Amino acid sequence: MFIPLHDRNALKHIDRQYVTLALISINVFVWIATGLLATDEFAQATVVGLGFIPAVAFEYATLDPALVFVPEDATAITYAFLHGDFLHLASNMVFLWVFGDNVEDALGHIKYLIFYLVCAVAAALFHGLVVPTSESPLIGASGAVAGIVAAYIILHPKVRVWVLVLFRFPIPLPAFIPLAFWIGQQFWMLASDHGSNVSWGAHVGGILAGALLVVPLRRRGVPLFDRTIVTPKAIEHLETTPPAVQPSPAASRKTIHWGR
Repeated sequence: MFIPLHDRNALKHIDRQYVTLALISINVFVWIATGLLATDEFAQATVVGLGFIPAVAFEYATLDPALVFVPEDATAITYAFLHGDFLHLASNMVFLWVFGDNVEDALGHIKYLIFYLVCAVAAALFHGLVVPTSESPLIGASGAVAGIVAAYIILHPKVRVWVLVLFRFPIPLPAFIPLAFWIGQQFWMLASDHGSNVSWGAHVGGILAGALLVVPLRRRGVPLFDRTIVTPKAIEHLETTPPAVQPSPAASRKTIHWGR
């Protein structure tokens, strides 16, 4: 188990990660409004009304009209902005903060927002395919964040990331080591853990969507797998040949000591 702390990966194409900051702000605001400051009844109603319920989405069950806050199809997005408690919220937002800015940098603001929402939808649908008759609401941004993790490891596997291992030891590692371990764990848990409250299917759905979308959506010229160094546009390198030095008559009669 690890927690990402910081990556040494500067932005190259954007001044600031506005979409990532906005997504974090919305998630925090929604958690405060529907969890921290809400009554138990209102909190439960929002989870049922805005969460993604596979049985409802695939028409195995119907939702009480009093709990229908948005069109049923829209819950494949709204669920990603709900969280059960602070730890649930914090864990997702830390991953989004550390890795989201560089994915936003590689894709651009608009395409990054589309990427995030499509990963959330893909995570919900994959979760529904795994448990199509489940009547338990799916909530949390982890599916969309899993897509960001998959995109990051494809874009920047060699970048150094500081991670907190076992909640105690901060260690700098190439990104592909902790992230590949995390991705592999999601597939393993999907195959082996069938009684957990964690939706491994949503994580895997987000990973698959992120890995597929990052290639066509990235900016033109953005490399994969850190293959080249992107030179900032403000810097231009010119190959020039220094002019030949013509010796003076006096220089031809004596030795010139350069540098004195």
